[in-house]
Amino acid sequence: MYVLGIDFGGGAAKATLLSSDGVITATHSVEYPTNYPQKGWCEQNPHDWYAAARQCIGALLEKSGIPASEIAAVSLDAATHTAVLLDDDFQPLRPAIHWTDSRSVAEVAWLKEHFGQTIETEVLHKPDTIWTLPQLLWVRKNEPEIWRQTRKILFAKDFVRHQLTGDFVTDKIEAQGSMFFNYRTMDWSLELCEVAEIQASMLPKLVQPIDVVGEVTSQAAEETGLVAGTPVLCGTTDTVMEVFASGAVCAEDMTVKLATAGRICVVTRQAYPNRNLINYSHVAEGLWYPGTATKSCAASYRWYRDTFGGKYRELDAGAEAVPAGCQGLLFHPYLNGELTPYADPLLCGSFVGMRAHHTRAHFTRAVLEGVALSMLDCRLALEEIQIPHADTAVVIGGGAASPLWRQILADTLDLTLVQKENSDSSFGSAMLAATAVGMFRSLEEAVKQCSQEVSRTFSCPERHALYRELFRKYKNVQAALEPIYHES
Repeated sequence: MYVLGIDFGGGAAKATLLSSDGVITATHSVEYPTNYPQKGWCEQNPHDWYAAARQCIGALLEKSGIPASEIAAVSLDAATHTAVLLDDDFQPLRPAIHWTDSRSVAEVAWLKEHFGQTIETEVLHKPDTIWTLPQLLWVRKNEPEIWRQTRKILFAKDFVRHQLTGDFVTDKIEAQGSMFFNYRTMDWSLELCEVAEIQASMLPKLVQPIDVVGEVTSQAAEETGLVAGTPVLCGTTDTVMEVFASGAVCAEDMTVKLATAGRICVVTRQAYPNRNLINYSHVAEGLWYPGTATKSCAASYRWYRDTFGGKYRELDAGAEAVPAGCQGLLFHPYLNGELTPYADPLLCGSFVGMRAHHTRAHFTRAVLEGVALSMLDCRLALEEIQIPHADTAVVIGGGAASPLWRQILADTLDLTLVQKENSDSSFGSAMLAATAVGMFRSLEEAVKQCSQEVSRTFSCPERHALYRELFRKYKNVQAALEPIYHES
């Protein structure tokens, strides 16, 4: 018996096939584009997600050689805050506005002025461009014809799952990223729905991530190679699946995420409402994983690769030969504004301190170090709140595959970073599916069986001191450039 987990990340889908003994049988990834049609805009085509899923499933079946009939369940996950506007036939009416999009600045200001206290009370967050509510207000104002045709609203992984099963549901963790969800009632907020002028019926039914919500239809079976009738879980968000896959299922466990966005999360027994924190429920009952966030983490490295060319391993090899600190070259990863600690969608990315001796390798390392310095901003904000946490952190996300980046991050944050054999979100989704069908008796048993440590990266005191001095300059540059960005 096998289970299948599929993740839809910021730039690619990844599928993981897991056996009943907790061993990965095969994996496959397929990239899809992100479009930036205007300054601050960030969009994806929902059909690209499903196309990537079909390719991933076909490749897994071919690689593994197992019959699709042996797949006992499928579970999906994706980045939250990314809504899909659908017509009566569940067809997308426009590209999905990605959560990193910052076009809704005016809508955020309006929400803060008129509904700020209501939102903070019900949602535990302040309005920001990352949330679905201001994004939909922008569509209502600027694309009224699209808005008039909108009948249903789904989120990224839910749209793909609808293609598989025809269901119309989402999970309660995903819903927390919409700014339509009341944390206290754990249901849709009718008051916030009224703010956006939508009916609650336009939003999907709320269930738990582990719930089986449908079966693969005959049409989806033809398109994917799966067997009709295969159970499909609701699934949930990518970060909580990575947190789960990393083994962080106890209070005070900490994770450091190097993915499209960067996050530092601590598992807690309560939410921590704070300007610098994003609060989400954990899949483990009664727990939360509040965290700080930098908006363009691995997204910065992918932008750099796509813009200037090269392969990650080759880029890393060049950067490794450059001394720590890049001989004065600094990078700020604010490609789509920034979250912690600025909550400022108008900030811009920058290279500062360029000299004639700087080479391509310097610029590569500067990107890695700039993201790490942004993560230090996140760590310091977390320390101010004084949330109890462990002395080590599990490093997760695609960027964690880079030994160089892990070392830079450990040195900058002054943390011991634990790398697990597998900790990506598609693996977490497969573990969740395995628990749902009884391969594991509990989430804790799934972690015990599947989450294996492979290495530790320790901080170097000398390099940490260097990066703290570099951080001082990094902050000064941000403060100097911020007024300029606000003029444009």
